[in-house]
Amino acid sequence: MKGALRGGYTGRVLEVDLTTRTVSDYPWSDNDRRATFGGKIMAAQILYDRLKAGTDPLGADNIVVISTGPLNGTGAPSTSRFNVSALSPLTGIVASSNCGGSFGVYMKKAGIDALVIHGAAAAPVWLEVADADITFHDAGDVWGMRTTEAQEALAATIEEKAGTLVIGPAGENGVLYASLHSDERAAGRTGMGAVLGAKNLKGLAAHGTQRVEIADKDAFRAHIKKWSATLKSHPMTGDLLPKYGSGGFLPEMQKLGIVATSNFRRGRFKDASKISGQTMAAGRLVSTMGCLSCPIRCGRVVEVDGRRVKGPELETLVLLGSNLENSDLGLICELNLLLDELGMDTMTAGVTISLAMELVERGKVDWSLGFGDASGLAELIQDIAYRRGIGDELAEGSRRLGARYGASAYAMNVKGLELAAYEPRGAVGHGLGYATSNRGGCHLNGGYVVALEGLGVRMKGRSTRGKAGLTAMFQDLMEAVSAAGACLFTTYAVLPAPLVRGAKGPVGVVTRGVLSVSGGLLHVLRGLPRGLLGIPLPLLPHLRAMELVTGERIGFGRFWEVGERGYTLERELALRFGVTASDDTLPDRQLNERLDEDDPNSVVPIEKLRTDYYRHRRWDSEGRPTSKLRDQLGIEATRRS
Repeated sequence: MKGALRGGYTGRVLEVDLTTRTVSDYPWSDNDRRATFGGKIMAAQILYDRLKAGTDPLGADNIVVISTGPLNGTGAPSTSRFNVSALSPLTGIVASSNCGGSFGVYMKKAGIDALVIHGAAAAPVWLEVADADITFHDAGDVWGMRTTEAQEALAATIEEKAGTLVIGPAGENGVLYASLHSDERAAGRTGMGAVLGAKNLKGLAAHGTQRVEIADKDAFRAHIKKWSATLKSHPMTGDLLPKYGSGGFLPEMQKLGIVATSNFRRGRFKDASKISGQTMAAGRLVSTMGCLSCPIRCGRVVEVDGRRVKGPELETLVLLGSNLENSDLGLICELNLLLDELGMDTMTAGVTISLAMELVERGKVDWSLGFGDASGLAELIQDIAYRRGIGDELAEGSRRLGARYGASAYAMNVKGLELAAYEPRGAVGHGLGYATSNRGGCHLNGGYVVALEGLGVRMKGRSTRGKAGLTAMFQDLMEAVSAAGACLFTTYAVLPAPLVRGAKGPVGVVTRGVLSVSGGLLHVLRGLPRGLLGIPLPLLPHLRAMELVTGERIGFGRFWEVGERGYTLERELALRFGVTASDDTLPDRQLNERLDEDDPNSVVPIEKLRTDYYRHRRWDSEGRPTSKLRDQLGIEATRRS
């Protein structure tokens, strides 16, 4: 038995039963912490242990896990991220949503690593988390409030500074893609807000004075100083993102033809320059903002109706912009604010609306909607939040809307979750990530291989070479980084600066060549005992930060293995709720409609990619992790009682 961890955790996990209004300690040992780190992997383990097949996502038996990682609250760069996981009402499978607001840090200050919430309150409540305890408050007076007003109301009842997390009207009304909000940040995807709404839980506020212990304080301070300097000097995290935000990627995406346009029918938008981060910086940017302890400051601040608010990020710019053929940047800023205040995912909203526009175009419905016509979008979004008129249908998301009108072939989702901003026919590794992502059409849970195919190293986007192994590895490593409590944008700086913008000459040629043939090596490495990969990896500063905080030697092999274990746990949960190999695919449009009429390779060859991917993952031909793999990763075949 290993000794106790020396830092990074408060040591308390609380279980809250909303039905009985009782609170108890949830058993969580140091060995559990070693196996999961925290965050989404911790949540996956708890849900694997406790959640039964057939559970109703909007029922009292659904379990919500709000969890932090060991780097939260340490001051390490960009480590305010916390995770919310539950059975998703949008997808029907277990899913997670990540948020950069302050709530997670304040939960650590309150002496809590995670909350496990189940049951349903008889009337609206909100929870106060302080000094490792929970107080139930009546939420009748805040029910119905928008997210900013609700957060202000909760914070006003507490004398000291607190972190808040709330739902808006969309969550209260059961919109299946309702979000949670902490400060101006959102746990946006998969409908976690609807789950809290069904439980009559308006939100939470956390406060306290507890400090996170750090095993080696002096070495840690030196490490984070160096890490911050690296982020500030890197061309992506120190230049492009601070200057232009994630919307700064748009010009490069346009050049490569991977901008989702007109419900993903095209990869380029004629007015892409009008909605880019560069245009926002030139004409609308008031200032920049960042999450707690973040030196990158990718957040945009814009003015809407005389109010300084968070500006739209890349996914919103594309999915409410080019995907609707809407080039009005000012309107996108307004819609982004409206969706945030109502508590709704901008991404699913944008893709669902684009499907509705195509339904009109195809004569399947007679609604006042159309590509290029943004005149009624604000009213439509409010109708969705309050489930009025056609908004009631759009509140169900694109998968249900497409099925209702015989239009599933152009409902742009995977496993019920709408695709992100990147058109995958020009970046097939990214398409494989969408198809195999455990939560559905997610660019981040999918591994974000587009960083190699388009936004950085410039591997050939339509080539399959090396993509399966890289996708699987990136998924695992991003899982581990997220579980540690760090922002995934920090991983941009893992790529050496010369490669970030597509290195030219011999260096770029050699790098792309090595990556394209990396599949065999990655497959061999996966089969080795991870203890043999205990090498330090300076390019991955998250790993060293974890070691200095917890006081434990981790090494690259174990870091990768924890990520793989998390991804495999999520897959086991997906299988429990009915996912099969046939669900690891893309919409028909990406498989059978050429992005380029003259190029037969401008579709995603999903069958070949999926076969290679399963082989790398050591899953069987039906997409099921083998018993040998589960044994190696320490995943029990049955749930713990």
